Amino acid sequence: MLIAGFPAGAWATNCYLVAPAAGEECVIIDPGHQAAPGVEEAIRKHRLKPVAVVLTHGHLDHVASVVPVCGAHDVPAWIHPEDRFMMSDPEKGLGRSVGLPLLGELTVGEPDDVRELTDGAKLELAGLEFSVAHAPGHTRGSVTFRMPGSADVPSVLFSGDLLFAGSVGRTDLPGGSMDDMLESLARVVLPLDDSTVVLPGHNEHTTIGQERATNPYLRQVAAGQGPFGAPRRGM
Repeated sequence: MLIAGFPAGAWATNCYLVAPAAGEECVIIDPGHQAAPGVEEAIRKHRLKPVAVVLTHGHLDHVASVVPVCGAHDVPAWIHPEDRFMMSDPEKGLGRSVGLPLLGELTVGEPDDVRELTDGAKLELAGLEFSVAHAPGHTRGSVTFRMPGSADVPSVLFSGDLLFAGSVGRTDLPGGSMDDMLESLARVVLPLDDSTVVLPGHNEHTTIGQERATNPYLRQVAAGQGPFGAPRRGM
């Protein structure tokens, strides 16, 4: 399996191209601010043919290049319905204080073909399988994509802004909720095998096992705690 990733734009957001191997079809994950040149470079380098763009959530730093990338390769974009509005109205998704100086240089809007992600869906794209889990907390429509492993290759979780090495995504933007974040970690992350690789990991990958041992948010979840040590909802 080929996973080609790079940080893009002012927020250094991780964008990934995933394919069974070089020279085959690929899926593009989170082409954000100024990601289009890096996407095209990876396509040329690995001789890839994009078949879809999939989005972990709708914030500008993850979707700003969706229109040019989808248009250049005539492919659909997949996003959860609760975050779809952010492609056309990024200011509403970010709040007025974040990223607004960049809006003037962007062409916001939806690509021609937008498809909606649902919790529990299995996307079969480019000869690969992606299991979709709705994981609100960073935004209402945040999702993760998990690729199953094999005897030789570990499972991979593309976590968006749900989980990083030692931390989680911020919850102070519109639609963010720490209660929802911890519930998503409990439902989506904790059941995974320790060997599952988590991407991104703040410029390095991590595993579920490493996060169980070191991530304070996962420790909260495992202990049944919500924010500030209160019992988690539903406990």
